[in-house]
Amino acid sequence: MRSISVAERRARLGRRHRLAAMSRTDDVLDIARSLVVLHATDPATVFLSVAARSVRADPAAVERALYDDRTLLRMLAMRRTMFVAPTDLVPVLQASTADALAAKQRAVYARMIEKGLIDRDPGFTDVLAWFTEAEEAAHRALLARGEATGAQLGADVPVLRTRVDPAPGKSYSKPTGITTWVLVVLGCAGRIVRGRPNGSWISSQYRWAPVETWLPGGIAPMPADAARTELVERWLRAFGPAPVTDLKWWTGWTAAQVKKALAPLDTTEVDLGGTAGIVLTDDLEPVETPEPWAALLPALDPTPMGWRERGWFLGEHRPALFDRNGNIGPTIWWDGRIVGGWAQRPDGEIALRFLEDAGAAARAAAEREAERIAAWYGDVRAVPRFRTPLERELAS
Repeated sequence: MRSISVAERRARLGRRHRLAAMSRTDDVLDIARSLVVLHATDPATVFLSVAARSVRADPAAVERALYDDRTLLRMLAMRRTMFVAPTDLVPVLQASTADALAAKQRAVYARMIEKGLIDRDPGFTDVLAWFTEAEEAAHRALLARGEATGAQLGADVPVLRTRVDPAPGKSYSKPTGITTWVLVVLGCAGRIVRGRPNGSWISSQYRWAPVETWLPGGIAPMPADAARTELVERWLRAFGPAPVTDLKWWTGWTAAQVKKALAPLDTTEVDLGGTAGIVLTDDLEPVETPEPWAALLPALDPTPMGWRERGWFLGEHRPALFDRNGNIGPTIWWDGRIVGGWAQRPDGEIALRFLEDAGAAARAAAEREAERIAAWYGDVRAVPRFRTPLERELAS
């Protein structure tokens, strides 16, 4: 059995994730493809992930890719997480994951409405059919407008103003309309897309548009099994070799779905320091080790969020760098491993904290990266959506 060392995995990470100096690029689409997708739960992550892997790109370059060239698209996919994906990958994500997610979310919201509907009409019986009709009404209104915010659609479509108590009997529960729920399901179903935000690049208040106005012809259908296999192959190109459990976690699929998706691919089992992993058979050759590199990755960056088992690059630093729900904060990387964390202070300074002695070269390189990231932010101040112990301390 071929053995692949931690050092070789780190070398692959540096090159393939465009973190090593020789692998960086100003092509925003190419950066996204290198990571399969960009994590987008926090809007700032998309931009800062590009910043870490580019040379001269700026926020405007990411905005052009998203909203002018439209080579990238924001959508919910694996693990009901928001991603920014290359548009040529959207049909794969739709068929492999989002279609099933739409059906699941529709059922979840229907149950919540059934339990917590306020001012129930005596003739109200089939909640799922009623919710589907609300989707159609919202879609018609959006087609008429061409583009709209959720608030505008809520004003246009009376049924979206239906009030629901999401947690009946709980003191923290507050009545809410169903506009967001309906738009989420329509987005998961691939019928509408999130466009340009109302604010700056750190805003999460998006305008919605029918998918056809964003992707002419809509999202091309494809068989779910073929889509899952293609997505798995792309993940292995970017994140392999890795244990199958990492792939299962990243996709959010069942073990049976992962096994079926892997079956058509030519993979080889390898030894990862006592743990079994898999790699594409045509990707067994060692990669050349890059020169030592430093990077400041943002919270929820797709590199550390690409694996479930992170010990080979994280070490003992989890308590300082993760929140209680498993979300990683901003991290300092040196030559393929995490050595510390960082935060933006209110005055715009990028504060660094090394959690181990990585040497003078690492510190100097990280300080240069901090200057570069501070320039990328400019006058923008962004607080990570999920705050971690070290980030809170450094930002104060």
